Amino acid sequence: MTRPYDLAGRVAVVTGAGGGIGRATAHALARRGARLALADIDDDAVAAVAADLRAQGGEASHYALDVADREAVRALPAAVRAAHGRVDILVNNAGVALGGTFEQVSEDDFDWLMEINFGAVVRMTRAFLPLLHASDDARIVNVSSIYGIIAPPGQAAYTASKFAVRGFSNVLRHELEGSTVGVSVVHPGGVATRIAQNARIPAGAPADEVARGRRTMEKLLRMPPERAGEIIARGIERRRARILVGSDAQAAALLERLAPVGYWNLLKKAMQR
Repeated sequence: MTRPYDLAGRVAVVTGAGGGIGRATAHALARRGARLALADIDDDAVAAVAADLRAQGGEASHYALDVADREAVRALPAAVRAAHGRVDILVNNAGVALGGTFEQVSEDDFDWLMEINFGAVVRMTRAFLPLLHASDDARIVNVSSIYGIIAPPGQAAYTASKFAVRGFSNVLRHELEGSTVGVSVVHPGGVATRIAQNARIPAGAPADEVARGRRTMEKLLRMPPERAGEIIARGIERRRARILVGSDAQAAALLERLAPVGYWNLLKKAMQR
């Protein structure tokens, strides 16, 4: 039986911690006694989360961070070590969305999304690995998506980035086997965050198509972020290599495994009912 991972006293870095899954995960980790280093591009939002955790008796620092800024990412480990003395957990959660088919999405928009959703995961991991190796028991937790398991049309860039996170995480787990650093990849299903409302829209996309797509996404985003944060924290405690968040993510994973090529035809029929 795998020994549980005791989060009490561990220092966890969480990106995208100003809202949604990142904020909920930070709270779930803090409830288990972890000390938090929170980063987000929205300084006011992440400062509020850190203040809330401190008001509840926790330890939390916060950092304004654009994960696409290479120099800022390189500088973050030293700042976190100065504040907390160590790092045991890295949660790469920050991400953005971009609707549209491959032909609708411009090259610049595609690259923008990949730089944040995948490139930043690689950069943060590279920056923090020396501190994680120095820990007696560390974990890297990379947030992919249900769209890192299935590939729906109209999500070309987002799906590509989340499959990349999944592949990178799996390779990293194999390469770090036998070390003190474990790796988890998280696949959230429909969590009720603002990612759909904040998604970038391709220039020239028909307004009715955009509105229809947002309505569809909002119907799928049902799980409260707090529930998702609890599932993620529990998965970390159990040292899960793969953390499926929600019954929709579990169903998608099963269907893709049973019908790796034809699953989309089955999903289309189910969605039309």
